[in-house]
Amino acid sequence: MMYDIAALGEFLVDFVPYGVSEAGEELLEANPGGAPCNVLSMAAKLGLRTAFLGKVGNDHFGQMLKQAAVDCGVEVKSLRMDSKAHTTLAFVHLDEKGDRDFSFYRDPGADQLLKEEELDLEILTHCRVFHFGSISLTHNPVRNATKRAIETAKAAGALISFDPNLRPPLWSDLSFAKEMIEYGMSQCNILKIAGEELEFITGIQDALVASEVVARQFSIPLVFITMGAKGSMYRYGELTGFQKTYTDVQTIDTTGAGDAFCACVLSKVLQSDLEGLNRQFLDEALDFANAAASAVTTRRGALKAMPELSEIEALRFRR
Repeated sequence: MMYDIAALGEFLVDFVPYGVSEAGEELLEANPGGAPCNVLSMAAKLGLRTAFLGKVGNDHFGQMLKQAAVDCGVEVKSLRMDSKAHTTLAFVHLDEKGDRDFSFYRDPGADQLLKEEELDLEILTHCRVFHFGSISLTHNPVRNATKRAIETAKAAGALISFDPNLRPPLWSDLSFAKEMIEYGMSQCNILKIAGEELEFITGIQDALVASEVVARQFSIPLVFITMGAKGSMYRYGELTGFQKTYTDVQTIDTTGAGDAFCACVLSKVLQSDLEGLNRQFLDEALDFANAAASAVTTRRGALKAMPELSEIEALRFRR
C-alpha cells in the first residue's frame, strides 16, 4: 500500500476556551490536535491516503486521540500507546482576534518518547510525501526517531515536507530551536513556514528577501510563507507570488489554519510534479490553501475542524 502523505510528530489535546460556567469560570473544550496529524486530517478530507507515526499515553486522552484520527480517515496502525507517560496537553489562550498563545503539559509527554525501533518502516518506505515539524526535535528519543524517519523516507524516494511550527515554551534554549529548525530546512523539498518563524531564522523582516535567503542556503525547491490575515506567498526558484487571504469570514479560532494550508499545498504538488511548476499552478495552489485556512478559523479546534472540499470551493466562489 502506498500512502500519499505520512507524518510524524506530536499528537495532543488542545483545551480551547468555550465560554464561562454559571459561576463565571472559564470553560474549556478538549479538542484533538497536533500539527502533523492536523495536516493528515485535512489531506484525508481531500481524498488522500494518509498515515500517522507517533506516540500518545495509554490513557483517556490517548484513546480519544486515536479514535479521532480514525474518524478523520487517518491510518493509525503505527500510533504507539505508552503505559507510563501521559498524553501531552496544550491549553490554548485566544485573544479578541482569535490568535493563540499556548501553555503545554509535556514533561515528558508520551510524544517525546517515540523510539527509532518503534517506527513503522513499511509506511516510511511507501509514502509519496513525508511531513514533520520541529516539535518532534525538542527532545530525545523522538528527535533521533524523527531523523531516522526522514532518512528512511528520503532514501525510498519520498518528498520531504517541513513546517517548523515553532512553540517557544517547548524549548529550553531558543538557539537550539533555531539549530533544529535549520536542520529541518536542510532536509526538506517543501517548506511551509510562518512569517514570524522566517524572521526568527533569518533576522530579516522582509519575507520576500528572507525566503530567498533560506531557499538558497538550504537548497529548498519550494517555499510557502503564511502571514495570517495578511495572506501568503510562495517562492519557487526565482518565481514568487502573493495572494490575499479570505477575510470575509467570522474568525473565532486560528488553531489549525496553517496545517490546513500545508495539507492543501501538498495535495496540489501531489497532483503534479515538483519539477516544472508554473505561476498559474502555484497561484491556484496558494488561493486554494488560503481558502481552506480561512474556513478552519470559523470553528473551534483543528483535527476535526478541517473543511470539506465543497466548503473550500464555496468560499472561493464567493470572492
